[in-house]
Amino acid sequence: MEKQVDVLIIGAGISGIGLAVHLSKNCPQRQFEILERRDSFGGTWDLFRYPGIRSDSDMSTFGFNFKPWAKEKVLASGPEIKGYLGEVISENKLKEKIHFGHRVLTANYDSAKKKWLVEIEDNNKKKQTWSANFVMGCTGYYNYDQGYAPQFQDQDKFKGQFIHPQHWPENLDYKGKKVVIIGSGATAITLVPSMVKGGAGHVTMLQRSPTYIATVPSIDFIYERTRRFMSEETAYKFTRARNIGMQRAIYALAQKHPKTVRRLLLKGIELQLKGKVDMKHFTPSYNPWDQRLCVVPDGDLFKALREGQASIETDQIEKFTANGIQLKSGKHLEADIVISATGLEIQILGGVQGSIDGKPLNTSKHMLYQGVMVSDVPNMAMIIGYINASWTLKVDIAADYICRLINHMDKNGYDEVIAHADPSQFEQDTIMGKLSSGYIARAADVMPKQGKQAPWKITNNYLADRKDLKDAKFNDGVLQFHKRGEQADRKPKLVS
Repeated sequence: MEKQVDVLIIGAGISGIGLAVHLSKNCPQRQFEILERRDSFGGTWDLFRYPGIRSDSDMSTFGFNFKPWAKEKVLASGPEIKGYLGEVISENKLKEKIHFGHRVLTANYDSAKKKWLVEIEDNNKKKQTWSANFVMGCTGYYNYDQGYAPQFQDQDKFKGQFIHPQHWPENLDYKGKKVVIIGSGATAITLVPSMVKGGAGHVTMLQRSPTYIATVPSIDFIYERTRRFMSEETAYKFTRARNIGMQRAIYALAQKHPKTVRRLLLKGIELQLKGKVDMKHFTPSYNPWDQRLCVVPDGDLFKALREGQASIETDQIEKFTANGIQLKSGKHLEADIVISATGLEIQILGGVQGSIDGKPLNTSKHMLYQGVMVSDVPNMAMIIGYINASWTLKVDIAADYICRLINHMDKNGYDEVIAHADPSQFEQDTIMGKLSSGYIARAADVMPKQGKQAPWKITNNYLADRKDLKDAKFNDGVLQFHKRGEQADRKPKLVS
């Protein structure tokens, strides 16, 4: 039997849980369900299990606007974040709304019925079909089944363990062993000090090119003190507003005065290294925020390097050997374990095959209206967090907008909304903007694209987006609303 729901949320990670809370508070008249392919909630924070897994954003902005992060730690561990999400689920009675082990295979919009027909497969390979008025993509932007794993020459000749952080072996024994970590992003710089602390014999970070890294304190002492004389909620709001402002100011300064920010970042690293490590390993060729800025708590990475428990190599891999990696410089790195922290494989909508009246949906040929709704696709929204600030900031404001839109439709008796795109607005940059990180560059044929100007241009500016989404009018000429049985002025169109 076909199950019918008003709003179908795909994904029970930060985006899906956040949207569900906003819907329950602001659209109580609407029934919603959450489909989650995994056996637990949390998304990223359930999938990744490598040592030291943590946020790379401060928790006062990474937490939801409706639930204070009640600890003084600036960067939280993966288990702590999952625990926080568990509290959100419990406090908002969402458990019965989440269907674990349910993978969405296809989603086809029926223009005549103004409904999505969604094919689902459970853990027992049993298939069923659900229908929904709205489909909300809250799956993040990467493939959960596999990370990006470049193939290296003679990799099969390596006799040690080869691991991708996305599939970390349970109870991996690395005590006393030589570990080489390939990569220079957030995962690599987290793994190095964590594995040193966990007893690795020596850890080498092998990077092709350097990354900008900033040190942040592990404890927010101002937040800790304000909680003593303010309520938890007030202290959280104060700290959240302060950190949002600081994040935006640093990003804006990097865009306007990149040389100044570069000089400050490099000076900070130099002070941390204390002459023990060559600065060439931390001097990128690009400007700050051309790629995402990485952070380390209390300079733990630099401490491990200073004390000789870890080392760093900037080089390229020529080939693998039986007991390590041969570099193009001629140097050989011995290894018992090699970890390929080489990034993500981009995937939109969790790999769901979307279509409209049977015609395939190619997300790379569409834009996002207000950074939320997929152009020319009826009754579909997608939440993609910020690249230059905490992911959750976007979740909160996008969810608020979605709720306002649904309530507007209910008030006026509408069953369908389509954000009709202006083809002249289409640009080749993805919704990630001009960020040049490798995993984003590889996603040009998957990611939705930018528009030249509002409401199609993605600014990645939380303060501006918050105002724009709050003030957004629904009679802007872009959104078209229809009632069931009513013929649309323009049929939904797909660009192939």
